[in-house]
Amino acid sequence: MANTYTQINIQAVFAVKGRENLLNDQFIHPLFAYISGILKNLNQYPLAVGGYENHVHIFFEQNPNSSLSDIMEKVKANSSKWINENNFVPGHFEWQRGYGGFSYARRQRNEIIKYIMNQEEHHRLLTFKEEYLDILMRYGIEFNDQYLFEFYE
Repeated sequence: MANTYTQINIQAVFAVKGRENLLNDQFIHPLFAYISGILKNLNQYPLAVGGYENHVHIFFEQNPNSSLSDIMEKVKANSSKWINENNFVPGHFEWQRGYGGFSYARRQRNEIIKYIMNQEEHHRLLTFKEEYLDILMRYGIEFNDQYLFEFYE
């Protein structure tokens, strides 16, 4: 649309179904590259893709012609299909339902990119559940425990 200007930075977080630690060194970095490619094919601008063992963070500049829910549906469907087609995990791979979506100002980009790219180091200090709850509380997002990811300790 003519004369439409946006700058929408989104971090989305999603988890492996059953929170199993299935994202291993064999394919985790090719997975991140594949997800970045999915975003590009959806006319989104990937800024960082990272994660650790049982979850993924994506950070991208969102094209306003697509809704976040449509983007996430396609990212999760196509990436799980890729994992299954390549037999990277025994049995059938799935992502948990839902995702967390958080917006950021342009001046926060470098901080979020660094955070996402250092997930392995970050998770030496806290669990994914602790990380996710911290994000929700830090940004004042009200939530019901019943509808959070399935967290298995």
